[in-house]
Amino acid sequence: MKRKYIIEYDRENCIGAAACAASGPQFWEMDDDSKANLIEGKENNDNTKQAREIELDEDELNILLESARVCPVNVIKVKDKETDEELV
Repeated sequence: MKRKYIIEYDRENCIGAAACAASGPQFWEMDDDSKANLIEGKENNDNTKQAREIELDEDELNILLESARVCPVNVIKVKDKETDEELV
C-alpha cells in the first residue's frame, strides 16, 4: 500500500557529497554546481530549498529514508503527510 510523504530539501546547505544520489538515484541527481537536486522537486524563489509530495510503497520509502540518513549535513527531511511526523 502506498502512502504520501513530503520531502523537504535545504539545497543551499548541501555540500555536494552525492551520498543521496548514490543511495537513491530515483530521487536525487547531481547538478552542474556540484549540489544535489531533488528530482521533480519544486523550488522556492531563490532555489535554496526544494520540496516534493510523493506516494511511495514501503520499499521505495526505505530507499528515500536511507538517502536522508546518509547525508552528512542532514539537509533532507522526510515527513509522513497524513501525520506530519518527521521520519528523518
